[in-house]
Amino acid sequence: MHSIVRLLLISLGLCLQPLAMAAELVRVGAYHFPPYVDKPESAEPGGVLPELLVQLNAAQQDYRFTLVPTSVTRRYRDFTQARYDLIFFESPEWGWQGIELDRLDLHVSDAEVYVARAEPGRGQDYFDSLKGKRMALYNGYHYGFAGFNADQDYLTRTFKAVLTYSHDSNLLMLLHGRVELSVVPRSYLRLYQQSQPEQSQQLLVSERADQVYHHQALLRRGGPLRLEDLARLLEGLQSSGKLPALLARYHLRPTTGEEHEQANPMQL
Repeated sequence: MHSIVRLLLISLGLCLQPLAMAAELVRVGAYHFPPYVDKPESAEPGGVLPELLVQLNAAQQDYRFTLVPTSVTRRYRDFTQARYDLIFFESPEWGWQGIELDRLDLHVSDAEVYVARAEPGRGQDYFDSLKGKRMALYNGYHYGFAGFNADQDYLTRTFKAVLTYSHDSNLLMLLHGRVELSVVPRSYLRLYQQSQPEQSQQLLVSERADQVYHHQALLRRGGPLRLEDLARLLEGLQSSGKLPALLARYHLRPTTGEEHEQANPMQL
């Protein structure tokens, strides 16, 4: 009898052992905004973030990072309702005011730049003012020239903005003369210039930035991952050279203690 009980206990222990060693699930919010995330709801999402999660999962066994699709406007509610635990490449200024969270500086820089159609005689002075210029903008996004007010009615009324969910659509409207200006991430624009060299020759890119990103990771307090643990994992990827290589492929810059580039939003 004792032998049977002992065998049952051993069997139970073997069954429970994988559960005890299971990695802690960390859900990472993601919305479509290339080049950071491309189609997060698809079977094979692309962009910087999905590749970063692959690196994080391969580097350790304590946590399993998984992508949770959200939207650019729904991401705040999903965060407060604990539908995901962490979101990368954000800024507390982008609508997160008043939401309890922890934040970690990712030491990654990007910028929003103005783009117009290249025309004879048109130079950088074209970007001195927004007055009378129709704009193609990304719906739900916070722009420096608009005081980071992402309200649709405000943007369409004040800036004659056409709002879409596609940088490509905005650039096509620009090339076809439907709008005079767009604002796109510099990292995305450089990838576009690589893949569409002929169209890129028709674009005039501003030397001024609407805003400079100082990307951060925002963590839900009480979630499965602590701020210091995330910092440790990212430092490991940084030291191995994998994270710098990933960022470089997407034209994202590492920031240092002294960041000289400043935003210079256009005026009405």
